[in-house]
Amino acid sequence: MTEAINSLKFFKIHTFLWKFLGAAHKQTKKSKWRMPYLAFTISMNILVTFGYPFHLGMSVFRNNNMTDDIKNLTTFVTCGACSIKFAFYIFNYDKVAKMEKLLKLLDARVTSEKEHIIYKSLGKQLVMILLTFVCIYTPVAIFAEAAFLTQEERGLIYPAWFPLDWHNSTCNYYIANVYQIAGVSYQIQQNYVSDCYPAVMLCLISGNIRMLGIRFEHLGKDENISMDAHEKELEACITDHKYLLELFKTIESFMSMPMLVQFTVTAVNVCISIAALLFFVTEPMAKTYFFFYGLAMPLQIFPTCYFGMDAEYRFDQIHYAAFSCNWITQRRSFKQKLMIFVEGSLRKSTAMAGGMLRVHMDTFFSTLKFAYSLFTVILGMGN
Repeated sequence: MTEAINSLKFFKIHTFLWKFLGAAHKQTKKSKWRMPYLAFTISMNILVTFGYPFHLGMSVFRNNNMTDDIKNLTTFVTCGACSIKFAFYIFNYDKVAKMEKLLKLLDARVTSEKEHIIYKSLGKQLVMILLTFVCIYTPVAIFAEAAFLTQEERGLIYPAWFPLDWHNSTCNYYIANVYQIAGVSYQIQQNYVSDCYPAVMLCLISGNIRMLGIRFEHLGKDENISMDAHEKELEACITDHKYLLELFKTIESFMSMPMLVQFTVTAVNVCISIAALLFFVTEPMAKTYFFFYGLAMPLQIFPTCYFGMDAEYRFDQIHYAAFSCNWITQRRSFKQKLMIFVEGSLRKSTAMAGGMLRVHMDTFFSTLKFAYSLFTVILGMGN
């Protein structure tokens, strides 16, 4: 007996983080916890989502040395982008409920053994996505802390401005560091849900297209059911394709502007990290930090770009699966519906970031090329 399909289980941690970070405020309208929840989320978003990039930005190019200036700049750009992305997601959070509803409809259609095998493989892919983001954040956090602990003078984890005199007051010094640790932890959670959610959704879309292909291929091959049943199954498959297209368009609109922001920030920070490693930073811990930081930035967009490309490829292949069914022995109405579907499925389905850049591996490599080009321009200006 095959287990029940529930794709929403892959979003348990995302659902928790959306609620914890304040994106799900509309879902608490009828709850007695609405006012405490709003008070908490508004306070945290003022203090961190707005306050954290602000306290970093006030110190840009105002630090004691070049290493601190570069570290402050890269952290400011990343945290500022994180806040902007999260603001877009909060604004469009209603689309999450729509995507969950579509996933439930698609889950109900998973019946055959082959489809369940594909579904199980999705679980492994999603674990790999999770591990990718853990591997991104962990080394950066470790070496940022190590660079902080090995510095000779009193300082902060990230060079920044504070209204408190933390240089001459031990109490203020601890307050400043607690704020930075708590704030960066909060922003890491925002960054995780912002970067991971689109990758997981695109992975599920890709898997569902593969399962739909199996359903198409099986059409007309079971001699124990009537032609009416085959035609109804064809209509159901066409409806599944419609749901998948709707789901794909919804996640595209949901992540469009955040992905455009992330592509831009990735190029800028990779460029700055390379420049810091080669020319400005001399301390071993700081060099290690910038190495892992520069490596982490493109890895943030890699899973989304990969599964965006994979989903686009699977959509392009679905008409081959449709023509692989036993359509020859079916009646005229079946063939007409199949032909109309195939014609419609030839239309390109591509996720776009900001309506300008494809969420695709081509854009991933183009982002790295742009970072290198930006670095050569800066290098030329320096000479």
